Amino acid sequence: MHQKRRLLVSLLCLAVLFAACAETCFSAAPRGTGKHAKSAAPTDRFGSSVIFPLTGNVYPDGYYHVTLNIGNPPKPYFLDIDTGSDLTWLQCDAPCTKCTPAPHSLYRPSKNLIACKDPLCASLHLSGDHRCTSAEEQCDYEVEYADQCSSLGVLIKDSFPMRFINASIFSPRLAFGCGYNQQVPKSIKPPYTDGVLGLGSGKSSIVGQLRDLRLTRNVVGHCLSKQGGGFLFFGNDLVPSSGIVWVPMLSTSIDKRYSLEPAELHFNGQTTGVKGLQIVFDSGSTYSYFNAQAYKILLSTLQRDLNGKQLKDANEETSLPVCWKGTKPFKSILDVRNLFRPFALSFANAKNVQLQLPPEAFLVVTRRGNVCLGILNGTEVELGDYNIIGDISLQDKMVIYDNEKQQIGWSPANCNRLHKS
Repeated sequence: MHQKRRLLVSLLCLAVLFAACAETCFSAAPRGTGKHAKSAAPTDRFGSSVIFPLTGNVYPDGYYHVTLNIGNPPKPYFLDIDTGSDLTWLQCDAPCTKCTPAPHSLYRPSKNLIACKDPLCASLHLSGDHRCTSAEEQCDYEVEYADQCSSLGVLIKDSFPMRFINASIFSPRLAFGCGYNQQVPKSIKPPYTDGVLGLGSGKSSIVGQLRDLRLTRNVVGHCLSKQGGGFLFFGNDLVPSSGIVWVPMLSTSIDKRYSLEPAELHFNGQTTGVKGLQIVFDSGSTYSYFNAQAYKILLSTLQRDLNGKQLKDANEETSLPVCWKGTKPFKSILDVRNLFRPFALSFANAKNVQLQLPPEAFLVVTRRGNVCLGILNGTEVELGDYNIIGDISLQDKMVIYDNEKQQIGWSPANCNRLHKS
């Protein structure tokens, strides 16, 4: 089973280290400057919003992906949606040193390199780490994720044709990574996609670039359905005027993650004593992760509450670390939700606001008919003090990342019905 932890670890400039490899992959050339006939946007106002259907699920696939058309003529690519990083990249025939199995043929670049001195290239690197030796030098990148997966390549530009909800059509030329070397540990089954759609708060994100072109506001929203699928949107036209609760983003976050803090953990309406949790919303993570102390208390609280209920440890289950079985196999969460009480997170900097975690937001029913805990020990996978709210806890919620107002909002939603409307 694929278990994604797509939280971004680092992004480093490799112009010197990988110069030899880069020269075999690309001819040194400045970025393309041509504009598509419809790529210009009104300069006196912002454009509209764009909405995309999603495919995928938490179990058994472990990820949600969007289909984007890229290039001229445009070709479809499946991209793993990831709010835990900001760089979008495609597996690329440059040629490819190492690529994973993918649903479509590799993207082929055509002299559309971005120069090392481009501000977008500089935005990918920590201050002081970005150096360019010449104006013609290309922008190399390496991105590494918390699950030890990585992508190495160069930054390029190409057309992204989009139809907006006001019926306008634009094909802006946007920057993304052309990944010709993807490393995946043997223990991990990578998602069957062509690359990653980075939705983080950095300048290199697709939404950030659309904002700079005045095509959309810098707002990202997603609605992940428990039944599979859902939708993703860019811009603020789909943000409800009421019913959303908002929490300020952590203004000191320099790693482009959507961070909130501090949070307090509650169980069945009562505090657990766990406070000061730094929370990250990450659609690139299949499951949620708490640090060792919070995880230990959460698990002991849950097991204590299950005493006397007709559940036994399912030690034979391999899907997740902590699983239970009943007197007969479970068919869905509906069969077990009455046996489990809810958790919640409250936020010190947002009074009377809670992120509700009902049983379906932290439990998975496996193919064997067992029920497993979808909150894991983040310390064991080297996430440090970060506490990740992943896909399992984001399902059937409209979640909105408003980079304009520096806040994150959510509300319960029927993600299938909302998409159809």
